[in-house]
Amino acid sequence: MTESSVVASREGRIGHILLNRPKALNALDLAMIRAVQAALDGWRDEPSVHAVVIEGAGGRAFCAGADIRAIRDLVLAGDAAAVETFFAAEYALNASIATYPKPYVALIDGICMGGGIGLSVHGRIRVTSEAGLFAMPETAIALFPDVGTTFILPRLPGQLGMFMGLTGARMPGADAAHAGLATHFVPRDAFPTLCADLARDGVAAVAAHARALPEFSLAPHRAAIDRCFGAASVADIVARLEAEDTPWARETLATLGTMSPSAVRWSFAALRRGAGLTLRDALAGELALTREVTRHPDFAEGVRAMVVDKDRQPRWAALS
Repeated sequence: MTESSVVASREGRIGHILLNRPKALNALDLAMIRAVQAALDGWRDEPSVHAVVIEGAGGRAFCAGADIRAIRDLVLAGDAAAVETFFAAEYALNASIATYPKPYVALIDGICMGGGIGLSVHGRIRVTSEAGLFAMPETAIALFPDVGTTFILPRLPGQLGMFMGLTGARMPGADAAHAGLATHFVPRDAFPTLCADLARDGVAAVAAHARALPEFSLAPHRAAIDRCFGAASVADIVARLEAEDTPWARETLATLGTMSPSAVRWSFAALRRGAGLTLRDALAGELALTREVTRHPDFAEGVRAMVVDKDRQPRWAALS
């Protein structure tokens, strides 16, 4: 028998969810999304479950995102209904986490990208270790920051959200806590004890284990990030980065230049729009946008280059 890719169990005062697909960095498929949803639904009205804790197996990742290779296969097969089913289920789970009536605690140790951020950022408590690595790298595969992050990213300090959403910038755990993607910082070697204490004592255990944050590595660039990524268009962002003419700005320009030009533009528009939406409306807008962007040739090509063949040389379509 194969081991379940999601293990839901009762441990003391908590419901515990383990994402158990470590060889795939706990990437989400539809069965996993439905299993997490079922666990949350089952514990919602159970009085002996005081909180829910979710973590990833394997020590390398909390969750590396959606199983984007499988989604590409569905797109290439012309199965739009199955693509819609996947994203609708994922976004419904994001909404469930955001409105869950009990404390929802994400223990983030390792990679947390895309769908992994969707599984964590909408919860009340997000604990990261120094090994946490957060990113929304969707423009590299011609998608866009989704899983409710068109609502979340515009609400990060300054223009950090636009910077992350367009460049796919990776933030280590402490930086993610500075930015607001995580709420607490706990050293990696304390995670096993924290999980046991959560089961025994409930969410009060988090504060007991939390430590002061190391310095924010992006602090020297915060003013430039706000100047450049607060511009009124992608073209203006590029112009402002060129005007900065610093090593950071040149590196950021080079990164933007590797992304799908179309994806950068539709991501910019989605993030600007999301600043004025509720989470529920942002998720509905994201679902509508997936119907368009997954049909764009850049999506299949981006996933090919970054995930399937891994040659890192996508051939992007010209902007129309």
